Amino acid sequence: MRAPTMRYLAIDYGGKRTGLAVCDAGERVCSPLCVIEGEKDLIEKIASIAEQVGINQIVLGLPLNMDGSSGPAAKRVIRFAEDLKAGLGLVVNLQDERLTSFGAESRLVGTDFTRQGKRKRLDAIAAAEILQAFLDRRNNQ
Repeated sequence: MRAPTMRYLAIDYGGKRTGLAVCDAGERVCSPLCVIEGEKDLIEKIASIAEQVGINQIVLGLPLNMDGSSGPAAKRVIRFAEDLKAGLGLVVNLQDERLTSFGAESRLVGTDFTRQGKRKRLDAIAAAEILQAFLDRRNNQ
């Protein structure tokens, strides 16, 4: 008997923009969903999207330093993770997000988007990279 599938929402959290991505019910395809501008009512906006999409768990990108240590940005994300868990009542998984922005930027090379258009999509694409890394790690364990 196959285990029930999970529906994950990945978050690339940032002060100016927060990118969201989802995976399909089969946990095979990760897709950028949207970018939320600013931090006003951010948890409420994420909760609404999570409910609409039918999310079971959250995957939050953790910005570790290149040596694997936690700096101020990682500590800020950990506090946000606690707020998310309290606000949504869902499990929040932390996923190392080192190099995801680089991977997301490389996916936009050669597209016809303007610099501003790329910036608006970059965080959602980075969230998809975070989610894919999480699923790959989980499936390899």
